[in-house]
Amino acid sequence: MKAVILAAGKGTRLAELTRTKPKPMVEVGDKPALERIILALSKVGVHDFVIVVGYLSEVVEQYFGDGTPWGVNIRYVKQEVPDGTGSALHLTKDAVGDNPFFMTYGDILVPASNYAGMIQTFEQTKSRAILGLNWIDDPYKGAAVYLGPDNRVERIIEKPPKGTSTTNWNNAGMYVFDPVIFEYTARLRPSARGEYELPDAIQAMLSDGLDIRGYPLEGYWRDIGTPQDVEAAQELFKEE
Repeated sequence: MKAVILAAGKGTRLAELTRTKPKPMVEVGDKPALERIILALSKVGVHDFVIVVGYLSEVVEQYFGDGTPWGVNIRYVKQEVPDGTGSALHLTKDAVGDNPFFMTYGDILVPASNYAGMIQTFEQTKSRAILGLNWIDDPYKGAAVYLGPDNRVERIIEKPPKGTSTTNWNNAGMYVFDPVIFEYTARLRPSARGEYELPDAIQAMLSDGLDIRGYPLEGYWRDIGTPQDVEAAQELFKEE
């Protein structure tokens, strides 16, 4: 199975930390976050990567090259305009091909066992997508995910107004997709924020009756969106 990693973001809230590098290249412990993700996925048998680059793309490409030092194959796709996660994913259509694939944002760290569990659940349920989920107080900064029996996803709402969600499940930023997702990213229209939002494509799949399951993540879930987040992530890996 291939993995798509979205690594085009600037990380404006990280200020000086991303002045000379894109957000996924911010170091956590002794390695960039993106390297930690690649190593974790390779541990569970994923060795072919498609990385979407954008802001300071040369930093990523010069660091990883074709992936040989890590025992993986890496191909790059350039997102020229930062117009949303749905658009970024759609750019990988040709590189991904016709088989199911894993996808993650390049600034989120979780134990590798979650990657393996999501892939296994996808294969066992024969669903069209698996969404990694984390439990938080209020998913207003992410996407609220509503579950039914057997962890079937019933609805997903991108950045709901604060205090309005009746679910604590948040879209954790990692997925397993059937390639049918590209039919839906192709139809996306700009959201109120002016972006092509991946959760809108997922909601369209749900509206068409496709089977999508949630996968509650185990262990830590850590993004590196703010300097405080980076500091917290450093704590996880300081013993290495």
